[in-house]
Amino acid sequence: MTDSLTRRSGGLSPQPGSAGNLADILERVLDKGVVIAGDIKINLLDIELLTIKLRLLVVSVDTAREMGIDWWEHDPTLSSRAVRPAPSPDSARTAELAAENARLRAELQSLNARLKEPDDL
Repeated sequence: MTDSLTRRSGGLSPQPGSAGNLADILERVLDKGVVIAGDIKINLLDIELLTIKLRLLVVSVDTAREMGIDWWEHDPTLSSRAVRPAPSPDSARTAELAAENARLRAELQSLNARLKEPDDL
C-alpha cells in the first residue's frame, strides 16, 4: 500500500526510516516550486480595518530565474552588483530647505526673546 501511494504522489510520501527522503522532497520542491498564499482580514461591524495579503514562493534560484523572477539581483541591499540609484535633485533642495528652516527658527527665537525683555526707559 505504501509503495502504491509513493508511486501515485511522485515519491513525496515519507517512509519511516528513510533518511534520504527529506532531501528528495526538498530537491523536488526547490526544482518545481511551491506557492503558499493567504489573506488575513480584520473586520469590525462589517467595516474592513486591515487586510494583509501573504504570498510565498519557495523555489531554487535557477527555477526562479526560469520563471523570470530576479528581483534580488537588482536590489542594492541584497546584491553588491546592483546599481544604486543616483541621489535625486530633490535631496539637495531638501537640505537647502532644512537649513533655511533652522535659520528662520533661530531668528524667530531671537525675536521672541527681544519681545520678552523689559523696556529700557
